[in-house]
Amino acid sequence: MTDLADLCRHHGITTEYEDPHGEGMRPVPEATLRLILRKIGVDPDGPVSGPAAPQEMVVPKDGVCHLPGWIEDAPGWGLFCQLYELRSERNHGIGDFRDLAEMARIAGRAGADFLGVNPLHALFLADPTRRSPFFPSTRSFLSPVYIALDDLVGHEPGDIDAEALRAGDLVDYDAVVPAKLDALRAAFARKPFDGDEADFDAFVREGGEPLRRHALFEALSLAMAAEGHGSGWHGWPEALRDVESAQVAGFADDNADEVRFHLWLQWQATRQLDAAMACAVDAGMRIGLYLDLAVGEAPDGSASWGSGEVQMTGLAVGAPPDVFAADGQYWGLSAFNPGTLRQLDFAPFRDMIGAQLAHAGALRIDHAMALWQLFLIPDGEPASAGAHLRYPFTDLLRVLAKESQEREAVVIGEDLGFVPPGFREAMQAANILSYSILYFEKDGDRFKRPEEYRPTALACLSTHDLPVLERWWAGEDIELRRELGLVGAEDSDAHAAGRAGERRALLDAMRKTGALRGRLPRQKEMPQEVLVAAHRYLARTRAALVGIRLADMVGPKAPTNMPGTVDEYPNWRPRAPLDLSQIATHPDFRAVTAMMRRERPRG
Repeated sequence: MTDLADLCRHHGITTEYEDPHGEGMRPVPEATLRLILRKIGVDPDGPVSGPAAPQEMVVPKDGVCHLPGWIEDAPGWGLFCQLYELRSERNHGIGDFRDLAEMARIAGRAGADFLGVNPLHALFLADPTRRSPFFPSTRSFLSPVYIALDDLVGHEPGDIDAEALRAGDLVDYDAVVPAKLDALRAAFARKPFDGDEADFDAFVREGGEPLRRHALFEALSLAMAAEGHGSGWHGWPEALRDVESAQVAGFADDNADEVRFHLWLQWQATRQLDAAMACAVDAGMRIGLYLDLAVGEAPDGSASWGSGEVQMTGLAVGAPPDVFAADGQYWGLSAFNPGTLRQLDFAPFRDMIGAQLAHAGALRIDHAMALWQLFLIPDGEPASAGAHLRYPFTDLLRVLAKESQEREAVVIGEDLGFVPPGFREAMQAANILSYSILYFEKDGDRFKRPEEYRPTALACLSTHDLPVLERWWAGEDIELRRELGLVGAEDSDAHAAGRAGERRALLDAMRKTGALRGRLPRQKEMPQEVLVAAHRYLARTRAALVGIRLADMVGPKAPTNMPGTVDEYPNWRPRAPLDLSQIATHPDFRAVTAMMRRERPRG
């Protein structure tokens, strides 16, 4: 075991981790260590050899991301929303790319520099229940569900019952996805082009084999699901799991028009997303669209089908046991194989980053610590059986920075949870903005003062995994976790008592800085003055950017996602309570954005 431990240390695999209950260190099972070594191309019984994993987070001179020159003299602000939640009188039960363009116009006219959205990655058309934008089939291509039907030359209103799909307060993916897919097929069959077929052909040529393989996966996934094999390739007949098999080639030949349809979907989605980005810039935004990158992909999706050892097959991303999750966390996502990335000169990582920045002025990297290490868990094992694997940090930074610099795009790293020592300092040196959440920016019981915030950061009240301020103020998130059985009664009572103290501490912090003045009205609900003051407080921090959730101003007030739940709560489904046309005149939207224009005017 000593030799195995030395081998693991050389290749950046942890052999133990701290027990969450303070009982020393927990050893990683030997089977896990051997599996990870084999996956990265190392013989577990062989000698120590080959390049060693990095021991320090070295930021090279060519590993520094783009940061606009104006950001120091005129720091910016912008809005966040979930694209699917947008409601309009013309969409089909789910926000689409035309809604995104209109929301960009609204935000730009209000003075915002960016409009951030949930990951737009391709999910599973054949299984609408797989709706989490953070559990994609692939991160390199787009979800066709966001295509605006009425922007297609071949679409006719009678192809879909839009009114019925728009009626609910939750996105009905089971109804919306197949209905939109049928309408897209009808438009493709009726008139796929409007004198622009040459543009489509050029798009397909440029996309090359990765695009063709994704389109083929989509066609096969729908066919296999219809036959009862499921949307993911793990459940398909053995011959169809191999991209190079004769059976897959035969399917591609027999279904050439279907594959062409899925190529066309990607072309349409790309054109519409680019049009939304153009609207953002035309509306005066200095950054434009701000996209989100999931930390991994579904192990049975398009990205891992036929990708060989590019993905760490047989291992899933998660988190080790800690005081908040005694059993650890199993996220189920597949991650890149660092050994294969090196062999391919990091092309898969480069292409994935480029696929995002081709359409945006900023990119948020979910769980940015993945640039340094990931906690990997063998399939079928509990999270406690996992181990951290070190990634080639310096090389990944070089690739990320090159894409950022060439496209003049800002990079934001979501650095919540366990952050290794020195990671935030390395992010700062690489011009990757940190994530500062008001709820968490505390020193003991005291909220940090604006001047204590990091300059190289994006500051906001909360994220999609946290409540909007109004619900946080009322403690409704605490009661919902109690109702869902996520937190016990005793702890919930303690959290509720603590929230009362947090409210007082926040009011005290805002008053001391002048963000809140005067007496608040005596009412049960949170006064509008608190919403405006909280954002004024953030606007006065040293953070380079400030983000405002659209939901904080106009709804939906219901949680976007409840971590720890799957079907117990309607995650990723709540829709906005009002139409896009009503947002600009909503009193909370007007009050908050007017204040932000005064506090952070464009340079």
